[in-house]
Amino acid sequence: MLTAIVKMLLFPLSTAEMDTGLHYDRYLREVIDFLEKDQHFREKLHNTDMEDIKQGKLAKELDFVSHHVRTKLDELKRQEVNRLRTLIKAKQDLEGGNDIAVDHQALLKQFEYLNHMNPHTFEVDDLDRLIKSATNDLENYDKERHEEFKRYEMMKEHDRREHLKTLDEEDRRREEEHYEEMRKKHADHPKVNHPGSQNQLKEVWEEADGLDPEDFDPKTFFNLHDTNGDGFFDEQELEALFTKELEKIYDPTNEEDDMVEMEEERLRMREHVMNEVDSNKDRLVSLDEFLVATKKKEFLEPDSWETLEQNQAYTEEEMREFEEHLAQQEQDLNQKAFDLQKQREELERQQEQLNAQKMELQQVQQPLTHSYSTTLCFFSINITKPDPN
Repeated sequence: MLTAIVKMLLFPLSTAEMDTGLHYDRYLREVIDFLEKDQHFREKLHNTDMEDIKQGKLAKELDFVSHHVRTKLDELKRQEVNRLRTLIKAKQDLEGGNDIAVDHQALLKQFEYLNHMNPHTFEVDDLDRLIKSATNDLENYDKERHEEFKRYEMMKEHDRREHLKTLDEEDRRREEEHYEEMRKKHADHPKVNHPGSQNQLKEVWEEADGLDPEDFDPKTFFNLHDTNGDGFFDEQELEALFTKELEKIYDPTNEEDDMVEMEEERLRMREHVMNEVDSNKDRLVSLDEFLVATKKKEFLEPDSWETLEQNQAYTEEEMREFEEHLAQQEQDLNQKAFDLQKQREELERQQEQLNAQKMELQQVQQPLTHSYSTTLCFFSINITKPDPN
């Protein structure tokens, strides 16, 4: 997604709308926004290819930007360093207060996108780190999303299986029948057009745009749905094109339709189109790339699109490993609970011993105190008794 970041430099309107999902998203966008204001940097960006950007050559142009921009970048970096320090302090407090040592490796991990050794000024190294970190993090976004969705699906199936174990035979049979009924009902939907195909786009042209499908024109379609007018389809604009297809499969009022799965299906469609159309792999679709794609066989005569119910997110082997992991986690938690209970019982036993010792000491002290008082009283009587002579 490196070029997507770079394109944000060129088109400020999309900068405000795009959220990368990174924990340093605001810092990234603010840096880009101020660099875009510098004419020298903007011109260099136009003339620098992606490989040079990846190798840090663009970052070196930071030395030539205006003093005002450099001053603002310094300020942004100081604010970001303070933000991270606050977050780390808060995490430290949650994990046990000032007596717990800070995890320095975790701290440094959070600072990878800037040079934490110099918290005061924004240097060439900071821009180089920011570009490389954002590129790496965003390129891994889809992979991490797939894994997160897989865990979601496996947990849903795990909970279903655990629920079945609590039922008697008759209730379990009814529950299984209901599950199969809902699964088949969800799969019974109209044909889903291949994302990014002529048929899919024509359907949007007709139903969403209200235009005659016989007048479908790719260039006009592109301009209609390039909502920010920057000359590119970004990920959000692409995903918006699939709403009609998703409505064929998912309805939030239906028990059998999972809205988490709907969003995963939307992202699968976007990822597929990017892989097919985005020839320079910048995670943006230019008008030229779009027009080239409309002339391919895949656009005119696409294969059928297999939806999520036809592509299970996990294998049975992965499900088995997942449940073993959950079982191990539960066992570890039970062991910790057992150990804590033992510690509590031991502390209670020690407290009882201390209480018993305290009572014994009090019982020993009471006779001594009584005897001492009697002796004092005896001496007092003898001292105060008048001498008969």
